[in-house]
Amino acid sequence: MAIISEDDFRHTSNSTYRTASSSLRADQEALLEKLLDRPPPSLQRPEDRFNGTYIIFFSLGIGGLLPWNFFVTAQEYWIFKLSNCSSPAAGEEPKDSDILNYFESYLAVASTVPSVLCLALNFLLVNRVPIRVRVLASLTVMLAIFIVMTVLVKVDTSSWTRSFFTITIICMAILSGTSTIFNSSVFGMTGSFPMRNSQALISGGAMGGTLSAVASLVDLAVASDVTDSTLAFFLTADIFLALCIGLYLLLPRLDYARYYMKPVWPTVFSGEEQLPQDSPSPTSVAPGSSDPQTPPLGPILKKTTGLGFCIIYLFFITSLIFPAICTNIESLSKGSGSPWSTKFFVPLTTFLLYNFADLCGRQVTAWIQVPGPRSKALPGLALLRTCFVPLFVFCNYQPRGHLHTVLFQSDVYPVLFTSLLGLSNGYLSTLALIYGPKIVPRELAEATGVVMTFYMGLGLVLGSACSALLVHLI
Repeated sequence: MAIISEDDFRHTSNSTYRTASSSLRADQEALLEKLLDRPPPSLQRPEDRFNGTYIIFFSLGIGGLLPWNFFVTAQEYWIFKLSNCSSPAAGEEPKDSDILNYFESYLAVASTVPSVLCLALNFLLVNRVPIRVRVLASLTVMLAIFIVMTVLVKVDTSSWTRSFFTITIICMAILSGTSTIFNSSVFGMTGSFPMRNSQALISGGAMGGTLSAVASLVDLAVASDVTDSTLAFFLTADIFLALCIGLYLLLPRLDYARYYMKPVWPTVFSGEEQLPQDSPSPTSVAPGSSDPQTPPLGPILKKTTGLGFCIIYLFFITSLIFPAICTNIESLSKGSGSPWSTKFFVPLTTFLLYNFADLCGRQVTAWIQVPGPRSKALPGLALLRTCFVPLFVFCNYQPRGHLHTVLFQSDVYPVLFTSLLGLSNGYLSTLALIYGPKIVPRELAEATGVVMTFYMGLGLVLGSACSALLVHLI
């Protein structure tokens, strides 16, 4: 991107944009001249008092992923329940052990398939079902699912392990689908807001992962009863989901949020700030429109192809390495028997460190947004992350069947590589995600948010599938 004089930029509380007087040749269709983040001269934009809207979106990001994170990280609890060890008869072997052997595979399918299907469904519902209905309905269903799972924590399921397994898988499928609808809907809604609000939502999701990792470490260190710790996890998720419902109902009451949730009308533009040809007409964005057509997918894909590639490849590399490769890297001093090198090495250097670095990378985008949406540097940096694959492979990954060489003979290396993996994933993926809804007309912003979420899901699925092949090659 060429260096432009600071006089050619317009500074706001959210970002830095070029004014209409600067050169528009390079980025004419891109983020910088979106009227969305530049209020018309005839309207005065309210301030986000006490950062209320930012905090709400950040909290919604936590609530959207925290329940799912708690669900999948309660590994000891699922082993306890599905091993049928709640009250085994004396001298009997636990029954239905085959369920436990394939539980993670079933959980992955129950998480991935409904998520993809619900992304497609949400895209079709964008102009048919109001976003308020979709968000509140999905939050209510998620809360109901977690209340059921919370109650079952203290229920003795030893006599009906298979039924408990079936209920768990069904709950996971419903939770994954409704969580996808919630997250993609709210992310699509933030397309009508300045970028800092999209960034808040994405950073909140990373905070959910970090809190889950911290809770897992605390549980590992002090918990004596797996059901007590799981009950605390699930109750926390219940509280957060209820809080999200209240915060979402509060959002339209804030002047700043209400300003950006209103449709754009042609009459509010004057002077040289004319309504672009592809800007929304009153009928296309007004609530209760009588023409609930499916958003045009072609124009969205055409405008977001470059960003879509970045998102897919970024998450492909990340899920290729994390957690399949990371969790099998052992401390070189494991033989010493210290808690650091045995009990806490993977939870600290993999889950907590990665999630915290990912959170930091996402949060940095609140202040720095470089490179831009049309810059060739963004896909270049995404491709550069390919070098993480050999770096992690030649750490002390165990067991090794084919590649016996360990090049990085220190525990410092996996710590450093994991930090860089999380930091780069958080920063670059957040940039690509928040740019997407800004380079399309406003009436397509919500649908574009759903498409960007689909790109992310596709990258995760491809990376997870290829990680199994990579493990066999090592």
